[in-house]
Amino acid sequence: MWLIDKLAEQAIDKARREGQLDNLPGEGKPQQLEDDSQVPEQLRAGYRLLKNGGFLPPELEARKEYLALHELLETVEAPQKAELQRRLRQLELILGDRFRQLPAAVKQQAAARSRE
Repeated sequence: MWLIDKLAEQAIDKARREGQLDNLPGEGKPQQLEDDSQVPEQLRAGYRLLKNGGFLPPELEARKEYLALHELLETVEAPQKAELQRRLRQLELILGDRFRQLPAAVKQQAAARSRE
């Protein structure tokens, strides 16, 4: 075991003995880990830091907006619908290949809406 590993273990044991790890939020519950398998391994730590800081890479912001627009389109009337559909098509251009990777159901809904 490396020195850094030993020091970390000692610090954890000390905190456990002193009760610093008792009554933490989520204690005794399974961790909710996010699936980041689609993110290249060398980018995962950076993306996680950005996300924890409240930032998303531009392509993820666009995808998030795209999915939110899809949900919104189901609730709006005709005058607003045309503007939202225009914005949706703009996001499809921005997303490019990433749009093609969206689930088939989402793409089918987008195609059906564009024909309306």
